[in-house]
Amino acid sequence: MSGRTMHRNGADVLTDVLLASGVDVCFANPGTSEMHFVAALDRKPELRCVLGLAEGVVTGAADGYARMAGRPAATLLHTGPGLANGLANLHNARRARTPMINIVGDHASYHLPLDAPLTSDIESLARPMSNWVRRVSGPDDVGTAAEAAYRAALTPPGVVTLILPADAAWGEPTGQTALTKVVIDPPRAPDVDVVRDVAKAIRTNPGRVGMVLSGVAALADGLELAGRIASECDVTLFNEVLVAHTQRGRGRTAPPRIPYPIDMAQEVLRDIDVLVLVGAPEPVAFFAYPGKPGRLVREDCTLLTLARHGDDLLAALDALREELGVKRKGIVPLALPMEAGVPTGPLTDDAVAVTVAAKLPENAIVVEEAITSGRRYFPLSAFSTPHDFIMTTGGSIGDGIPLATGAAVACPDRKVINLQADGSAMYTVQGLWTQARENLDIVTVIFSNRTYAILHAEMRNVGVDKIGRNARYMLDLDKPAIDWVSIARGMGVEAAAATTCEDFARLFDAALARRGPFLIEAQI
Repeated sequence: MSGRTMHRNGADVLTDVLLASGVDVCFANPGTSEMHFVAALDRKPELRCVLGLAEGVVTGAADGYARMAGRPAATLLHTGPGLANGLANLHNARRARTPMINIVGDHASYHLPLDAPLTSDIESLARPMSNWVRRVSGPDDVGTAAEAAYRAALTPPGVVTLILPADAAWGEPTGQTALTKVVIDPPRAPDVDVVRDVAKAIRTNPGRVGMVLSGVAALADGLELAGRIASECDVTLFNEVLVAHTQRGRGRTAPPRIPYPIDMAQEVLRDIDVLVLVGAPEPVAFFAYPGKPGRLVREDCTLLTLARHGDDLLAALDALREELGVKRKGIVPLALPMEAGVPTGPLTDDAVAVTVAAKLPENAIVVEEAITSGRRYFPLSAFSTPHDFIMTTGGSIGDGIPLATGAAVACPDRKVINLQADGSAMYTVQGLWTQARENLDIVTVIFSNRTYAILHAEMRNVGVDKIGRNARYMLDLDKPAIDWVSIARGMGVEAAAATTCEDFARLFDAALARRGPFLIEAQI
């Protein structure tokens, strides 16, 4: 594409910069201010446009896409309120360190002083959930701003927001714009002194060192390197509390997640004298509770950062392996301990987790937002067929259905399984419609317990033993009960309900054997 010139409007320039940089998917919910950009997209059929009926679906789908594709998608959002509707899942994407380019349309620059109804401070809305924010100053700035947005989304990977005024989109640049692919700087190389310090700590504290893996360190190559170090140097590996992306299954090193409950997390980390962070921040409690600490490690635990987000995590692990004298050799494969067989009888959340883990097809993608109901699945996933695992990362619920949608767009040849809590699913249920429209190969399993079970647990965590009528009325979803089969069918997704383990196994087998979206309401 280098050297190609054009005399088109600003919206055309933006689409061409995106395509030149390999951004060929746009998750969108446009409005009037974005119509010139929509028209430009219409002139570029190679840039796939995916409509979401709510902005939380759009931003969550772009997150799921980037986690699986390894490159950013664009979003198209309508002014400040449209961006605001998508902020919760932008928060999750920011916590997942996901590359994403948000394009937010705004009024024409000369119209802003009139304070029309949709006028808002977009910069202030975008900044808390974005690593980088820029407003396009006019048609001549579109190309430069778009290139800067792409670079910012990948160095280091994160959420960026580009504000596109309508007159910048419809205006024609005064000069010719030459298109070249934006060159991204390589990740930072390992610090030799840091590697030596971490190796020394491992040697001098045998059996008392933990290592938290994130980013590419939690994928297959990183897990293999970390697994060799762990097995030969007596290091305990961990995933973060909430996992943006890891690869699990037989034959892979399978670190446990650090538990969400404070008491459990402290017990798991009790004997760790040195905690090494590889692309991850220090693990801390989600919330403050009376009489409980915010930090999960002991106060006398030493924290060492081998590599940060934006560093070359694989190179850092390999340098540590070499410094420790760990040889390049394979790891011991894991076996599938399913002696008890697939569960039978009344359906429970544990039975769903066991069945999914046992029947998971190879190379599937599991998206987990089952909250309390899905905790059993992650440890079982170590013994499933090899697969990818992603989950809600920022604690803002309503991300599971969109994440699954984006993952399926990124990997159309792979089965996506969404383990989904019923309460959080209602936040972005519109994503089922997108799944139907795009014929995405997704099996959604709704844990239909008709309550915000995690909030019942949180009430106990803050010392409330007896839940009265008012509190229960805010925490339960049973009056009326949500009919997930009808909702899914209304969105164009085939669905059925299961009340027994046998029903669920039969439906899950059938869903795996077909292509396209299917929803199972697991009534537990």
